[in-house]
Amino acid sequence: MADTLFPDRQPSGPGILPSQEIRDFVDTGVISSSVTAVGDDQVQPSSIDLRLSGVAYRVQASFLPGRNTTLENKAKSNGMFNSQLDISKPTLLERNVIYIIPLMESLRLPPDVFGIANPKSTTGRLDIFTRLITETGDEFERVRKGYVGRLYIEVMSQSFPIIVQAGMKLNQLRFCRGKLVPTGDSTLRQLDSDDPFTETDPDGGDPGDEPELIHHGVRVTVDLKGNGSDVVAYRAKRNAPPVDLSKINFYEISEFWHTIYRDERLILEPGEFYILASKQRVRVKPQFAVEMLPYDLATQEFRVHYAGFFDPGFGYGAHGEVPGTKAVLEVRASQMPILLEDNQFVGRLHYYKMSEIPQRIYGGIIGSSYQQQGLALSKQFKREPQYISGTIPHVIGSANIDDVSDNPVDDDEDGSTLNLAFPDSGMGQLIHARDPRE
Repeated sequence: MADTLFPDRQPSGPGILPSQEIRDFVDTGVISSSVTAVGDDQVQPSSIDLRLSGVAYRVQASFLPGRNTTLENKAKSNGMFNSQLDISKPTLLERNVIYIIPLMESLRLPPDVFGIANPKSTTGRLDIFTRLITETGDEFERVRKGYVGRLYIEVMSQSFPIIVQAGMKLNQLRFCRGKLVPTGDSTLRQLDSDDPFTETDPDGGDPGDEPELIHHGVRVTVDLKGNGSDVVAYRAKRNAPPVDLSKINFYEISEFWHTIYRDERLILEPGEFYILASKQRVRVKPQFAVEMLPYDLATQEFRVHYAGFFDPGFGYGAHGEVPGTKAVLEVRASQMPILLEDNQFVGRLHYYKMSEIPQRIYGGIIGSSYQQQGLALSKQFKREPQYISGTIPHVIGSANIDDVSDNPVDDDEDGSTLNLAFPDSGMGQLIHARDPRE
């Protein structure tokens, strides 16, 4: 098998696999589809977008098949697949209802490659909870080494009813080889001194008063000053109309979101979904991919990013021409109200080595939606003028950056650190905010 998987090139080394190797997987049948051929537009810098098939099942509860049976056999034996929807045409998925949808893609992974899934950025910004399920398996969002079989997605939209159709892409899958561990602080400091990982806006405060940027990763804080804008957050409205995911730049923000204005602080309360922005403008160099991890406020988890992953080139471009991009924080609360203040520590970024520099870099050339974002809702909503700090050149991507040099980073056992590197996107304690003036 190893002789035929890569007819034109050798597999790369350990790390997260780049776009060119994912493209090889498509060309050689490691990734395949019996419905419609896998398209070039599905291949991202460090992942592949997965497509909904033409059927969805409304189920009573979330479940895993285990390794001794298939998902469909377990579902049918428990009466879980009795309610079937045809989503070959636009179809409404109700709010807070669980659906399982087979995906068009199937896998035949090499024995040294495993996969990790996560929602796409647009999915997270709409508060749509998704998890990947393999045909046989005992973990969500994970594809074991050498897996052969079909893929499914569990979907529950928590804020809005949504309209979906076959072919839409709600989640993405990354492939990894070898040992993975976050790049160590000493390496991060050295790299940061040569080319900073983040930029802070001019009104971000006195740098001398800032805590250490790099400590167990790169620290991220929340922006409640707005950097010249009065708007610092959005809160999802209850009982809003459905969102058709095929509509781009279509919906009025006021129909779906309460606007929260600058107030230096917010009271965070459970039961609401909020969109906020980071104080820092994040920069991901092409030799890295980045995971955003929550900050635990002692008694509750502070998860700030459903999608949780930044592609190579996010806020950076191919050659450093982009001076950073705000991280959008998708925020949901746990058990009690919490006071959130401007520049409060909310999470940290872990930088992971790519096995090779991707030939496709995050940015406008490949159709990336959020390269120059400020406080940005999902692309279905009409774009209002939002703050974008600094002057960002129009050139924001590159189709081929072979001349960008790689930098070595640390490695570790795959498996032992995966819960830190790629945490479960489970429906545990999250955090939300409410404007205290409402």
